[in-house]
Amino acid sequence: MSEKRIDFFERRKRLSSQLLEDSIVVVASSSIKSRNSDSDYPFRQDSNFYYLSGFNEPESIIVIRPFAENKKFVIFCRERDSLREQWDGFRSGQEGATQNFGADEAYGISLVDQIMPDLLEGARNIYYSMSSPNGINIRLHKWLDQIRVNKRQGSEVPENLLSLDSILDELRLVKTEEELFFMKKAGEITCGAHIRAMKSVSPGMYEYQLEAEYLHAFINEGARFPAYNSIVGGGNNACILHYNENNSELIDGDLVLVDAGCEYHHYASDVTRTFPVGKRFSEEQKKIYEIVLEAHKQASAEIKPGNPWNKAHNTAIKVITEGLINLGILKGNPDDLIERGEYLKFYMHRIGHWLGMDVHDVGNYKKNGKWRNLEPGMVLTVEPGIYILDTLEDVEEKWLGIGIRIEDDLLVTGSGNEVITANAPREIQDIENLKS
Repeated sequence: MSEKRIDFFERRKRLSSQLLEDSIVVVASSSIKSRNSDSDYPFRQDSNFYYLSGFNEPESIIVIRPFAENKKFVIFCRERDSLREQWDGFRSGQEGATQNFGADEAYGISLVDQIMPDLLEGARNIYYSMSSPNGINIRLHKWLDQIRVNKRQGSEVPENLLSLDSILDELRLVKTEEELFFMKKAGEITCGAHIRAMKSVSPGMYEYQLEAEYLHAFINEGARFPAYNSIVGGGNNACILHYNENNSELIDGDLVLVDAGCEYHHYASDVTRTFPVGKRFSEEQKKIYEIVLEAHKQASAEIKPGNPWNKAHNTAIKVITEGLINLGILKGNPDDLIERGEYLKFYMHRIGHWLGMDVHDVGNYKKNGKWRNLEPGMVLTVEPGIYILDTLEDVEEKWLGIGIRIEDDLLVTGSGNEVITANAPREIQDIENLKS
């Protein structure tokens, strides 16, 4: 497959069509975060900022002025600095911002307080992200105060500060062909990593050594970073939902749950597989696994246009509750148990989440108080699980310490769904065949 190119101009055009007249959009980049005085965390651009610009540098601000006669797209960014570039890497500078990223005008970030009031003056509405950790609320009020000072000279102060989030969230929720290309590539790389791990795991390894197999596969295929902190939990550690210590020895006879996905060109994958540390599932592990797998299959079948988002979740709850009753782990009438939430001791999270530039991507799950219907182009995870902590009371010992989750990434299509991470084995026999 040849690489796709994102049309950032078209994205800004689509956003502009959703704005009120006489409006301006202002978005700030992520900042560099320091680990200590001599080392920084890897830089990752703010998703909204990148979505609208493709500009991948810190200390930057973009301004979108669709109703202005000129300077419709402005980038403030770091100036070129040969000394700093020698130490920290090359910068685009103002020339690069205009030539390579489509800015009509670009200025040094050091000039933002001087120039920004002129760009904002006269607009009726200013849209900005109220939820971003890279927000500019304080600076925005400072710029408005500068405009107010000149009201007697005829300056017009913007009337409304509006949230950009709801508009941009909806745009990002339905993926384009180009976005799906990158998401499917991320899924392909992640599936390959899970297969590599299933083949390589063995008793005596440590969880972090198995995690290293994933990181190797990600980077080797061009995905520089994982999309989130990988969960590699052997035995009872698999029952801890966000376990990430990843420092225990993997024991023969235990299962290991791995929740790991890569990020490829700013798009995430998110896949969980649970498999034996040794060669085979035990009989008890098989029985719990088969319940989770059936919940995964039935929930996935509900991912189709027109279905409300929570239908798959309710389906998974029903399958899991009935399965646990059949094993004697829960006792009673399924409907009564579900109404009382008895299943929550074993399955305490929802069926999934939106997926995109962020692993828990933007977008509301309800509209006007009701669960929203699925639409073609949405991508979400389906991830049922059963977690039986070894400290649970009133559960037979043979079940204790078994934690299982099966997670895939699904694209809603015109007629149903496409599992874009189907290549990582889910069936017990397929997993065991990899290990023989």
